Amino acid sequence: MSIDSQAGRLPDEHSLANIPRLVSRYYSERPDPSDPGQQVAFGTSGHRGSSLKTSFNEWHILATTQAICEYREAQGVDGPLFIGMDTHALSEPAFCSALEVLAANGVDTRIDAGCEETGGEVGYTPTPAISNAILVYNQGRSGGLADGIVITPSHNPPGDGGFKYNPTNGGPADTNVTKWIQERANDLLAGGLEGVRRIGYAEALKASTTQRFDYIESYISGLDKVIDMAAIRDSGLRFGVDPLGGAGVHYWPRIAAKYDLPLEVISTTVDPTFRFMRVDWDGKIRMDCSSPYAMAGLIENKDRFDVSFACDTDHDRHGIVARSTGLLNPNHYLAVAIEYLFTHRPLWSDTAAIGKTLVSSSMIDYVAQGLGREVVEVPVGFKWFVDGLIDGSLGFGGEESAGASFLTLDGKPWSTDKDGIILGLLAAEITAVTGQDPGERYLALTERYGAPVYERIDAPANREQKAKLGKLSPDQVSADTLAGHRITRKLTEAPGNGAAIGGLKVVTEAGWFAARPSGTEDVYKIYAESFEGQAHLERIQQEAKALVDAVLAS
Repeated sequence: MSIDSQAGRLPDEHSLANIPRLVSRYYSERPDPSDPGQQVAFGTSGHRGSSLKTSFNEWHILATTQAICEYREAQGVDGPLFIGMDTHALSEPAFCSALEVLAANGVDTRIDAGCEETGGEVGYTPTPAISNAILVYNQGRSGGLADGIVITPSHNPPGDGGFKYNPTNGGPADTNVTKWIQERANDLLAGGLEGVRRIGYAEALKASTTQRFDYIESYISGLDKVIDMAAIRDSGLRFGVDPLGGAGVHYWPRIAAKYDLPLEVISTTVDPTFRFMRVDWDGKIRMDCSSPYAMAGLIENKDRFDVSFACDTDHDRHGIVARSTGLLNPNHYLAVAIEYLFTHRPLWSDTAAIGKTLVSSSMIDYVAQGLGREVVEVPVGFKWFVDGLIDGSLGFGGEESAGASFLTLDGKPWSTDKDGIILGLLAAEITAVTGQDPGERYLALTERYGAPVYERIDAPANREQKAKLGKLSPDQVSADTLAGHRITRKLTEAPGNGAAIGGLKVVTEAGWFAARPSGTEDVYKIYAESFEGQAHLERIQQEAKALVDAVLAS
């Protein structure tokens, strides 16, 4: 992976997204329904694209929203639909388009109530606030259930847009649901939007079915049910948070005020160019709170706080900066969070398991063994944790890409989508309660279990190449060893639920690698980990890359 010379620096003015052009192309371009690159395509986290590539524009959102309305009707979902957007430039146009269709279809829709900072206009809503609102509304109900739409491309660059559906379980929709919505949306595109019901935005805002909902108060008022706020408040420590210009920008000051926390909100700037971000490894602006390049600004200020944290644009991911060690690798913090939670949540079930994706660190397995807890290993995608979080069979579910959620203090579901807000606050709780920051806690784990070296390599891959990688099979690995160790497992299905992983994982006693195409960007990913150091990790990566290159060349 080649690191751009500008990585970690503020972007050049000439490289910033042209916001007027993005928005005008959203309305002016028409997708070609016969071009796969211009169709509605639900990846790991909904449909994503850019108006500049005719892969995310008005027609896509009108068609997708109509498909969601028809899906709801077919499934008998007739409760309110909670909808929210993040701060990407294409999110608000997509919100307007979606509301026009929802209102025309008579869907009871909950939109953000607005706040002082937005002048009463519809504000921004983090992904976990949508999930939590769905769960709270549906609690104790057997009919009239709610669902939701989250408008976000997550941490993707400023020119991207995203649109995802969360069904009545509050979490990301599974593939059966997204396949139905995707196919119907593309049928509508092919038919020139015939069958799409729509009214004007001003009329949609005034419709009796459109109601304002205070997402901020609803979400924040329950945080003390999932985090020990008193411990943070009384710690005598100092904490910092950077919303990175994302959907939680108006949440953090209210969290600090409501619970009287020693928490400094470092920035409340919202700018759709994201010119305040340090550029990522490839020179692009990307609000990736797990990247040391994107997080360079917060890392430089680490000594101002006992622990600080940031969230990506829709606040479903977290990045933790410890005074002791700097930015934690996401895998390291997942292991720390798991070890702490399962020893500091006495009301959780003794049988609650730990959910991890198969590309997450094996350190989690060692921690789980030490705790005497089962690990449920699933494919990439938070949707695989939803049912377990709802019924309490999982106390925690986490992904290597810095996304996780966990149960309330008394073992109830809080958010069945990723929640970067509670993972940031948990870092403060851990530091307050134990007297050690998460970096120090992780070092203690390595003294007990060893110090694995983990890296993910991203490389460009087009649609056809990604399709090839998604069909990798054990038969394509003819070797008996990996980096000098006997191969013990070749996996194309996840051990925890038998679901296809959309790639391949090869395991030895000393390390492993997994190769899979990205579900959200035009890249492929090689994940690798070694318990024998950096040189051994590089051997694993070299052999893994040789396999991928051979597949792409075939």
